[in-house]
Amino acid sequence: MTEFAVDKRDIEFCLFEYLGLEDFSRYDRYKEFNRELYQMVIDESFKLAKEVMDPLNRILDREGLKYENGKVIMPEAFHDAYRQFCEGGWTAPSGAQEYGGQGLPLMVNTAVTGIQGGACMSMIMAPGLTRAAGHLIDTYCSKEIKDQYLEKLFSGKWTATMCLTEAGAGSAVGDLKTKAIPDGELYRIEGEKIFITFGEHDAADNIVHLVLARIQGAPKGIKGVSLFLVPKYRLDANGNPGEFNNVRCSRIEEKMGIHGSPTCTMVFGDGGPCLGMLIGEENQGIKYMFQMMNEARIGVGLQGLGLGEAAYQHALQYAHERIQGVDMKDMKNVDAPRVPIARHPDVRRMLLEMKALIEGMRALLYSTAKYADLSLVEPDEAKRKEAKLLLDFFTPICKGWCSDKGFDVTVMAVQVFGGYGYTREYPVEQYLRDAKIASIYEGTNGIQALDLLGRKVAGKGAASFMTFMNKLNGWLDESSSHPVFGDLVEKIARSRDDLTQMVMTFQKKGAEGDFYYPLLYATPFLEFCGTLSVAKMLTEMAMISHEKLEKLAGGKLPADKEEIKALCEQNPEAKFYWGKIQSARYFVDRYLPQAHAICESALSGNTSPMDVL
Repeated sequence: MTEFAVDKRDIEFCLFEYLGLEDFSRYDRYKEFNRELYQMVIDESFKLAKEVMDPLNRILDREGLKYENGKVIMPEAFHDAYRQFCEGGWTAPSGAQEYGGQGLPLMVNTAVTGIQGGACMSMIMAPGLTRAAGHLIDTYCSKEIKDQYLEKLFSGKWTATMCLTEAGAGSAVGDLKTKAIPDGELYRIEGEKIFITFGEHDAADNIVHLVLARIQGAPKGIKGVSLFLVPKYRLDANGNPGEFNNVRCSRIEEKMGIHGSPTCTMVFGDGGPCLGMLIGEENQGIKYMFQMMNEARIGVGLQGLGLGEAAYQHALQYAHERIQGVDMKDMKNVDAPRVPIARHPDVRRMLLEMKALIEGMRALLYSTAKYADLSLVEPDEAKRKEAKLLLDFFTPICKGWCSDKGFDVTVMAVQVFGGYGYTREYPVEQYLRDAKIASIYEGTNGIQALDLLGRKVAGKGAASFMTFMNKLNGWLDESSSHPVFGDLVEKIARSRDDLTQMVMTFQKKGAEGDFYYPLLYATPFLEFCGTLSVAKMLTEMAMISHEKLEKLAGGKLPADKEEIKALCEQNPEAKFYWGKIQSARYFVDRYLPQAHAICESALSGNTSPMDVL
């Protein structure tokens, strides 16, 4: 049987050799941390994932949850795993240390969350949202509120939710009906929210809901929405859960996947006053909530990486264990030895494609986390601003591209398993079911595409997009004459030109008053941007790998592939670096032609979806 695994070597390569995490010790915030500590954190997170969370994953999928009289009852196995998770300090790896967080860089938090999410996506969702809610409270609330809530949230004793969606207000959040009625210094919250992850459960002493609502008399639409902190239990004089705050779960959803994550309909104030505290200023709720939403969106992209990698690792093990057929060169010899399916070209293609996508997702997500870190700690104002603009640009791409490609990887993993992949004997079918939701929640991928095109490319003087283009152009200029990967750089440059053409076409259409046309191609445009970005990142990593490989080869890489093969068989590090090079070459030649096809479509002038009757 296959086992849960991650590529820790690639995680360390991405963090240390590619992104330079060790250099972060120059910042005061991270001066106490070093590579040894970071590696220990990664090792321990994998240990918990493999020994505790992965076994829980199957239990939750099969047993599901119980809903009785407004209460969600989690399986006993969840309680034990969640206790170990909290005791290990995994709820807030990057949370403020003064409130019990570990204070680690967001890059490390990202790596840890990807590992644990692949082991048990259902479980990781509660602490993931709690962490993001805590960061929002830390940013926008008073010290009194932070003192009351953050330590309990970062310890996992309390959990938190994000309450946006209503039956008539999904992607159109501004249409919400939930009301906030002034009641002294507080507000009475009245309304119903749907699809609330971990809105009700019995694994924590209190649940803190961050609720979007409209204060009576506020403007219609998004500009009249405010944000409120609404606990399940009001706090007593000692800051402990006290009186019930009339927040009730009226039902939970029966879902395709993530059976261990309660998806709740929450009713506020139907059985008595439900009191909430205004966060920040009135009518600024969307502005505040975007911090949590953007953090959650990167988290959803991580779910694509985590589940995709878990599925790939199972498929890789299976492909080397499953004996079927003969090597194609011996196909006419009935007595030829039977070989593992990993020897067959089509299976090898799928395995390398999965590998390349995972390494690309990892680079994209970790790089975006680095920009998030730099936007907080970089003392140079210009560099800090640049990091924030790049964080803004890549956030919708992380969510949209990684959730889609992560699902694609689970599909390929099932295919590698063949008929067995379609059964419950192996876990890949569960990964596929669990992964599908990632393209839907926290803003559908279509919404991410609108955000990318409308806000990051067209909005605010195109500052985010131009920052991205300046970085890309600078790298292309520096790398155009690379002696080994110049061909890949040239192909990426052609994709850059395609991107420029698309944006100019969209701008021209908008100037002519045709706003539908750019929106028709927004989702393919996001896919294009993700593919181009990952092609660049994989090529950058291939360049690093080639340098390391040449050193292992004694100064120059042999031209003969058999000699390279012999080197890789003798040296696992050589095998790793050679694999990184193949990932880059395969991805560029497999996916950039698809990106060019997206460009041709976007330049075609076709408006059939709007014209069809």
